[in-house]
Amino acid sequence: MNTESSGGRRARRRTTVDTGTGPADPSPADDASPAGASAASGSTDELPVFQGDLAAFAVQLRRMHGEVGRVIQQYAARRSLHATDVQALAAILDAPEPMTPTRLRAQLGLTSGAVTACIDRLERAGQLRRVREGTDRRVVHLHYAAEARAAARTHFRPLADALRRAGADFDEHELGVALRFLTTLNDALAEVSGDQVSGGPSAR
Repeated sequence: MNTESSGGRRARRRTTVDTGTGPADPSPADDASPAGASAASGSTDELPVFQGDLAAFAVQLRRMHGEVGRVIQQYAARRSLHATDVQALAAILDAPEPMTPTRLRAQLGLTSGAVTACIDRLERAGQLRRVREGTDRRVVHLHYAAEARAAARTHFRPLADALRRAGADFDEHELGVALRFLTTLNDALAEVSGDQVSGGPSAR
């Protein structure tokens, strides 16, 4: 059994991005940006070596995002919901504990006014319920309305069916590795700030 920790593996594979002026091999990250533009930015941060085909992974991840996004957009259009509304419902559904407006605002990156407007829209549409905590009436929990949740389950069932069909070609170990990769990737993406995406601090 391999007892080396994931942190140890990452540390073992770390390398420094070449930022010198001499000839250097192009970074795989150059092919991973949405527009295929160069990602070279002169950074000296240490990055782990990606052992696979980074560009191919980026293409497939964008493709998956597009396919899932297409189904989400269809659901939003049929329910007259905003894209942010669907994101809020997904956050409420996936939350490990009852969601609050404060946590929803932080998770979606919205202002207090914007998240209140989102919650109001969803409540009027019968998509969620505000429930005050029994022990502290100041605390409001957001619950996915049962009927709306059932409708969403019906709409998104083809995605679950597609997952089952795709997963049938892989054994339990392979699926475990895939799940671990997706979990690690999502954790890394959650750490990406808006400034990193835009290339610098936004204009004030």
